[in-house]
Amino acid sequence: MFYFVPLLIAFTISLVLTPLVRKIALLTRIIDAPVARKIHKKPTPLLGGVALFLSFFITTVIFWIFGYITDSKISDINIIAILAGGFVLIIGGLLDDKYNFKPYQQIPFPIIAAGIIVFSGIKIQFISNPLGGILEFSLLAGILLAFFWILGMIYTTKLLDGLDGLVTGVTTIGAFIIFAVSLFWDVPSSGTSVLALILAGASLGFLIFNWHPAKIFLGEGGSVFCGFMLGTLAIISGSKIATALLILGIPILDVFWVIANRIWQGKSIAKGDNKHLHFRLLDIGLSHRQTVIFLYFLTAAFGVTSLFLHSKGKIIALGILAAVMIILARVICTPILR
Repeated sequence: MFYFVPLLIAFTISLVLTPLVRKIALLTRIIDAPVARKIHKKPTPLLGGVALFLSFFITTVIFWIFGYITDSKISDINIIAILAGGFVLIIGGLLDDKYNFKPYQQIPFPIIAAGIIVFSGIKIQFISNPLGGILEFSLLAGILLAFFWILGMIYTTKLLDGLDGLVTGVTTIGAFIIFAVSLFWDVPSSGTSVLALILAGASLGFLIFNWHPAKIFLGEGGSVFCGFMLGTLAIISGSKIATALLILGIPILDVFWVIANRIWQGKSIAKGDNKHLHFRLLDIGLSHRQTVIFLYFLTAAFGVTSLFLHSKGKIIALGILAAVMIILARVICTPILR
């Protein structure tokens, strides 16, 4: 029953804060106006990530004070780093939402956030070897892998944020799966479990307002904070990198496909377009909600599968995931190119 408490508190705070943040965004005119590349029809408030982060922050501090988060795997310094890194991303996102930064102006905030995490001692010490045993990394290699892993997750959810409720829902599903993973290796009521449920509750509360048609968007800060947290939780939950790859496998492969396509066409990789999978699903006739639900299903299906597979099985599942992405690209792109 304890596990319902952090989930419920974060959900409730998110439910209360999101409308308040929405009003602030409207008053300060921090809104996302419709343009050619975007699919929403009317100006929509940004800053949703502020509500999500504050919900996560407040709930985390409550359970941290009462000693339910720090344990043998998560220190006080780690918690401070997670909250500080998230704060940096939210501030950077708020400024971007307000002043519409160029891509190079956005880069420092994710780099600083990822740097704070690895500076606190969170690193990838090992990964499971598909052939048996584990692969251990040196201190420097572990730090660098963690740094670039978190950056990769940050930009994955950033680029995924193209449809109402997509990133928020995927984050909720991912947080629940990481919670389930933590139960297999952790002690009851571990810090990892509590943090995962806090993230799930905060995301779920925000999703009510972010579901299509969205009353508020995550904004830059919210979209990158979600990836930041999923990436960090994947490390502290026992370096479950393969699990996180299965959760975010479709978005990650989609990002690679889009970047490769832009390079092939001689376009800037920083310039947005409508080539992402979720846009192409809309092009073949799926509705906004159908597209989001379909991507939820893929996220949940591969994420849940990871709970029942060992290392070799996860590698096979990742291969199947890549095959699914190739089939989707083939089926979707063919009618578009005709």
